[in-house]
Amino acid sequence: MDADIFEEIRRLRQEGRKAVLATIVQIRGSVPSFQTAKMLVRDDGSTLGSVGGGCVEADVWAAAQDVLREEKSRVMNFDLTEESMAEGGLICGGKVEIFVEPILPIPEMIIFGAGHISTQVSKIATIAGFRTTIVDNRPVFANAERFPEAVAIYSDTFEAAFAAIKPTENTYLVIVTRGHQEDENVLRWAVGTNARYIGMIGSKRKIRTIAETLTKEGIDRERIERAHMPIGLEVGAVTPEEIAVAIVAEAIQIRRVGFKHPLSKKLFQCQS
Repeated sequence: MDADIFEEIRRLRQEGRKAVLATIVQIRGSVPSFQTAKMLVRDDGSTLGSVGGGCVEADVWAAAQDVLREEKSRVMNFDLTEESMAEGGLICGGKVEIFVEPILPIPEMIIFGAGHISTQVSKIATIAGFRTTIVDNRPVFANAERFPEAVAIYSDTFEAAFAAIKPTENTYLVIVTRGHQEDENVLRWAVGTNARYIGMIGSKRKIRTIAETLTKEGIDRERIERAHMPIGLEVGAVTPEEIAVAIVAEAIQIRRVGFKHPLSKKLFQCQS
């Protein structure tokens, strides 16, 4: 069964889906299962494997929904005494500890622009565990020779890339094109997606001007304010390499530190 679960985890991650893995890590006394028993809870609510059945499994499934949303692990302890479990029909006399952890897809970073900063962002992001995609309308810059680590490269028009790319809550959008107009066009598209992270390079004046333009076009101010502008953590970066480190560090911060999608409530309402 473990082999089936691990194969299913591999499949889900390749498809960009999330899941939760519950594993029994400690047993004391008589418990209707065995240590290291596992149950996988997929993002659609379906399960594979078992951690003992009954109310224990029901509680673990319920907790998995929170783990999926918060992307944080937790430990659950159950006291399976006759008095505490009789109502559920599970009579035994032991205690069990279950580790419940999120299984997350490999994060995808889409970099708009193929200049000096982008080459460094792609390299550093790949080392940090992201799969990178490059988008630029200049084939002489956007190519496999300059970006050997990228999983995909779009070197036609930006509009063609917009039509082909479908950002999810696992997607990080980095906007570092060669000019003001291209940045604006990409941001206009980006804020309408469900991407987890959007960042755009630029001065305060440029950012203010673009934000005002998009607002006048009727784009929700809340969506515009999702974007990190200027992009990257403030570390005093100057060189392309330093700027790239600041950008990837900000993406990691969004990924790891208590992520909650700023539009999660609206997105849920739209999907329900």
